[in-house]
Amino acid sequence: MKKNCWEIKNCGRQPGGKNADKYGICPATVNNEFDGVNGGTNGGRFCWVVAGTYCNGAVQGTYAMKLMDCINCEVLKKIHFEESREFKLTPNEGKEKNE
Repeated sequence: MKKNCWEIKNCGRQPGGKNADKYGICPATVNNEFDGVNGGTNGGRFCWVVAGTYCNGAVQGTYAMKLMDCINCEVLKKIHFEESREFKLTPNEGKEKNE
């Protein structure tokens, strides 16, 4: 089964998660604009595109601002490996998922 970023990182910031009250709900867990991209739930397998995710102890900015950090992230690398040729990296590719 494909795991979403919050399952890979075990951050607990999904609705009902162990850290949701303390740190808030991560936008990747509830952003349904990219539901299904890379086989994920909401933004869970496209988190590098979702603004406001919390990584490395800080809230991350927009896609353009955080992509270079995300390129080295275990989540992106795992999803890229699993999706292989079907991998979606950019917002435009994500929006084309249902076409």
